[in-house]
Amino acid sequence: MNVGQVERETQARVVELFQEKLQYTHLGNWEERLDNSNIEESIVRKYLSEKGYSETLIGKALHQLRVTANNDNESLYTNNKNVYGLLRYGVKVKADVGENYETVELIDWKHPPRNQFAIAEEVIVQGNHDKRPDIVLYVNGIALGVLELKRSTISVGDGIRQSIGNQKKEFIQSFFSTIQFMFAGNDTEGLRYGAIGTPEKYFLKWKEESSEENLLDKYLLKLCDKERFLELIYNFILFDGGIKKLCRTHQYFGVKAAQEHVQRREGGIIWHTQGSGKSLVMVWLAKWILENNPNARVVIITDRDELDKQIERVFNDAGESMVRTTSGKDLMAQLGNTLPRLLCSLVHKFGRRGVEDFDGFIEELKSGPAKTVGEIFVFVDECHRTQSDKLHKAMKATLRNAVFIGFTGTPLLKQDKQTSLEVFGKYIHTYKFNEAVEDEVVRDLVYEARDIDQNISSQERIDAWFDAKTKGLNDFQKSELKKKWGTMQRVLSSRSRLEKVVNDIVFDFNVKSRLSSGKGNAILVARSIYEACRYFDLFQNTELKGKCAVVTSYDPSPRDIVAEDTGANTETEKEFIHKTYTGLLDGKNTEKYEDEAKDKFIKEPANMKLLVVVDKLLVGFDAPPCTYLYIDKTMQDHGLFQAICRVNRLDSDDKGFGYIVDYKDLFRKVENAVAVYTSALDYDNFQKEDVDVLLKDRLKVGRERLDNALEGIAFLCEPVAPPKDSLAYIRYFCGNPESEEDLKANEVKRTALYKHTVVLIRAYANIAAEMEKAGYSLQGIADIKKRLDFYLSLREEIRRASGETLDLKAYEADMRHLIDNFIQAEEPRKISPFDNQTLIDLIVKTGIADTINSLPNRIKNNEEAVAETIENNVRAKIIKEHLIDPAYFEKMSKLLSEVIKERKANAISYEEYLKKIEKLAKGVENTARYDLPASIQTPAQRALYNNLDTNEAVAIAVDEAIKRVKKADWRGNLHKENEIKAEIYEILKDKDEVERIFPIIKQQNEY
Repeated sequence: MNVGQVERETQARVVELFQEKLQYTHLGNWEERLDNSNIEESIVRKYLSEKGYSETLIGKALHQLRVTANNDNESLYTNNKNVYGLLRYGVKVKADVGENYETVELIDWKHPPRNQFAIAEEVIVQGNHDKRPDIVLYVNGIALGVLELKRSTISVGDGIRQSIGNQKKEFIQSFFSTIQFMFAGNDTEGLRYGAIGTPEKYFLKWKEESSEENLLDKYLLKLCDKERFLELIYNFILFDGGIKKLCRTHQYFGVKAAQEHVQRREGGIIWHTQGSGKSLVMVWLAKWILENNPNARVVIITDRDELDKQIERVFNDAGESMVRTTSGKDLMAQLGNTLPRLLCSLVHKFGRRGVEDFDGFIEELKSGPAKTVGEIFVFVDECHRTQSDKLHKAMKATLRNAVFIGFTGTPLLKQDKQTSLEVFGKYIHTYKFNEAVEDEVVRDLVYEARDIDQNISSQERIDAWFDAKTKGLNDFQKSELKKKWGTMQRVLSSRSRLEKVVNDIVFDFNVKSRLSSGKGNAILVARSIYEACRYFDLFQNTELKGKCAVVTSYDPSPRDIVAEDTGANTETEKEFIHKTYTGLLDGKNTEKYEDEAKDKFIKEPANMKLLVVVDKLLVGFDAPPCTYLYIDKTMQDHGLFQAICRVNRLDSDDKGFGYIVDYKDLFRKVENAVAVYTSALDYDNFQKEDVDVLLKDRLKVGRERLDNALEGIAFLCEPVAPPKDSLAYIRYFCGNPESEEDLKANEVKRTALYKHTVVLIRAYANIAAEMEKAGYSLQGIADIKKRLDFYLSLREEIRRASGETLDLKAYEADMRHLIDNFIQAEEPRKISPFDNQTLIDLIVKTGIADTINSLPNRIKNNEEAVAETIENNVRAKIIKEHLIDPAYFEKMSKLLSEVIKERKANAISYEEYLKKIEKLAKGVENTARYDLPASIQTPAQRALYNNLDTNEAVAIAVDEAIKRVKKADWRGNLHKENEIKAEIYEILKDKDEVERIFPIIKQQNEY
């Protein structure tokens, strides 16, 4: 294979692989063929006819398939889900009125070789804009897979983005209604796969042993093998709450191993590390059991309400009837009937909110009817818990022939080992933490301990105070006073300490790039509900106010504080908790408040930056943006491991690790836990490195990354010929920059340089402020800074020489910001060049000159850096405010583009540029203008005027109409919104115009 071979050569080889090794029929190159479709009717008809179906049944089945696939009234997700149902379960049609329904099987799932597998190349598909997938996989004439190929020097991400783009309505969305697998690949990165709607970052890699060396061919042979391809589609696809999900390698092999155990009626344990999709394994396995054993009943015992609800939702989506039982007694009563076949039950928390009653659950099981119907399979989530022994005894007493399968995200501890072996048996399948990290299923964890000492400032003063207060008291009274003093001392020292922790966390939100960029957020684990509330209260005096929530098991009730009034002018802990919750709930119930906070934490990390918790959300809470976990609570063993795994979920590329910040010096406990995990696995011949949790010292890891980055980029540049000046580097990385052939030939080198530079920037920024602590000498630090500046300059020179622009990742700006802003000792205060509001405010209030002087030295001394910094802030402001007044900010956006264009073309002097950008910044910040009619005075009126063709009369009429008919809390209330729309329609007389202007109206605060 030639290095960097062109895409067409890769495609030719892949087509040959499908024909020769996978035995697919080659339908040809369809670039010039008309009316290509995801349902090739002639092929479908031929297949069904050979299966013995009548023309009438075939015609009706095809009609139903077409209508389902091309329903313009539904989303792609819904159409794809409905088509999947027809593919999997067959199309039910009647040959004639009065006759019985018959099922037309579009695919023979039980006998894969009896289907017609085929591929077509360059399949031109007509749509709003035509598109041409490289290769389409057809089974019996129905398109089930799409493969986009790239040359070895082009990122596989380009192929993924191509498929994602093709799914848009503007292109060929309807073609994807039958597609089950989307593949993208090249020879260097191998193969990625996803489903319709899968974001790029969640496209998956397969991992399996094979003698094939080429990564692309290796996994095409695995995933597109006829039997495997149909099995993956039939048994390993889920439609879960609007998201289509495919399985990962470990999930597939975990379910396959469990299927063998089930067929032997043998239990066991599936250990898949936290965050690797264990819940989906439970769902796929339960579904398979129910479909393949007509007598089977599956009971899923969990202690998480979220999992309970997810299982119910997924099975309902799949058409399976499922019951969530309300108690142990209810569970046993249900098992005494023939239906339902699938049951979910929460192990505890059946009583008052937040009260665990596991023993009560066990007693209810024992008191229920002993007679059960069917073959019972019991799944126990988090089976490592010590409760498993009690649960086992109760279940064995009532379900004598049940098969038990345990699921855990953590390895078994010594004290759990014997119990778990007795209850479930040995491991069915394992997927350990280090494997998941290596496979990029989860992020690795980095650990940092932070010590906050508490010292008594003056023991003498304490003693003097105590002596003065105890004069004339007897021993009993002194003893009582000492107890009181102990409590006061604890509270006072605690406040001081909590403030230090709060300040520490707020500092991180300013200097840690993942947190300051708004892409990542954090969880703080507090010792108690009282401390959680104290923390929350303290955060209200910081920049995190309004972007912080507290989530605990507390639910306020007046009876909580009935007996709390001491007559003193101080609050008890219960009174403080109750007051805090009453204030933050603001009339909502606790569940609604917490659901909103969790939803915002996951979907809007910039608007929900921190959750303060005690026990809740430390198990089973999946929030990809969550990057930092601050621990201020004593934890150990499973609880500790599960908690730290809240930060290991995959997110955007700038989330390199999950970070654990420990205020309780738990590291020794973590190390001990890892050792215990390892020794507990001797009976299965596991080695210590197999289960190493890989918690690392942050600075040690940081130094390793920086040293490796410097070594890597130096090695890349080593072949450059002496004297290693600009010209020599350009010759090496570009050849002759005026020769297209030379540039193409050296493209791989330049790409490597760009990537190595980004890696170096990230590694440096990660420990830039603490390099001495990381072990570097002052001379070494200065040397590294010089080398960093050299490579940054080199990258710019090569980019300019080659005429290339690099698509920088969003995090790089933040990293550069850290380099420029937080390692400058002479900077007495933080001025963040990427905090858009502050910078524009500075321009408006102090003028451009003062604003530039307030910037860090490395920026203000560079005209290009100043310009880009201000432009980025103005652009961010325009984007942020665009919806409030689209017409005005569209105009501002065009003006900004013109100013930037003039600057880059050197069409204006730097001084003239600064005047223009200052005027523009002020215009963006202050939308009031002197050229408006006198009647247009408020921001809302201005927005209406700008977006209603600057028609003064119409804008005023609409403004008055809104104020006349709007009711309280009208936003989101369909009836109240329609009243406003009706009134506006009387003025505009155009329904489309009403719908266009209404979102702008909703953005106006004065309404």
